Amino acid sequence: MRSLALGRNPSLTLPDELGDLGELTALYLDEMQLAAVPQWIGRLAALRVLDLGHNGLSALPAGVERLQALEILYLSDNGFAEVPAQVRPLRALTYLGAADNRIAELPEWIGELDALIELRLYGNRLTGLPATIGALRRLRELHLRGNRIAALPDAVGDLQDLSHLELRDNALTAVPATLGRLQRLRVLDLRQNRLTALPDALGDLPALEKLDLRWNGFVDPPPFAERLRARDCVVLL
Repeated sequence: MRSLALGRNPSLTLPDELGDLGELTALYLDEMQLAAVPQWIGRLAALRVLDLGHNGLSALPAGVERLQALEILYLSDNGFAEVPAQVRPLRALTYLGAADNRIAELPEWIGELDALIELRLYGNRLTGLPATIGALRRLRELHLRGNRIAALPDAVGDLQDLSHLELRDNALTAVPATLGRLQRLRVLDLRQNRLTALPDALGDLPALEKLDLRWNGFVDPPPFAERLRARDCVVLL
């Protein structure tokens, strides 16, 4: 057996024998009202996809850190107050979804997950990002809407592969000029913040297709807006 989908069965018992499925590569335990993850998950060494979304989890068990083949981890819509420490050794992760939790701070070690392509942390309680976020050089999508982020580190400009940056519904009063270094950025969503001005460097982003600035404090459009529109970038104010 390579894939096992048991989600949406809240009354289902998860026997220890499931930990003997040594060739299992995908396990779906979403929407099961789980308050704890069974310890046997740590024995599934071939696992590449693990979906624990939409449960009642606040921690992961010891042993999860042994899942060195894991590429996709869904933790969204649980009760996590922090990114579990067991995630730190999972260096094969390309997707981490921990949206709609209670995470107030990202750990400094987040930059060690350097295989990440997509990081979803919307709907949490973040007030900022660590500078180590800039080490995620393969990251293409960063979703942070619905947090409490008041400022971004300059290191965000080091995310050289980033194509989608979502910062809607935060508390930003400014963004760093280093965003102008994001040569592959296609979508920048800054809706519903507290912005009144932006660095002129954003007008030179060569790949930008959409810049959403609605529901901010702009009296006049940023000076570079027409420059972007002239090359068919959609600018929404």
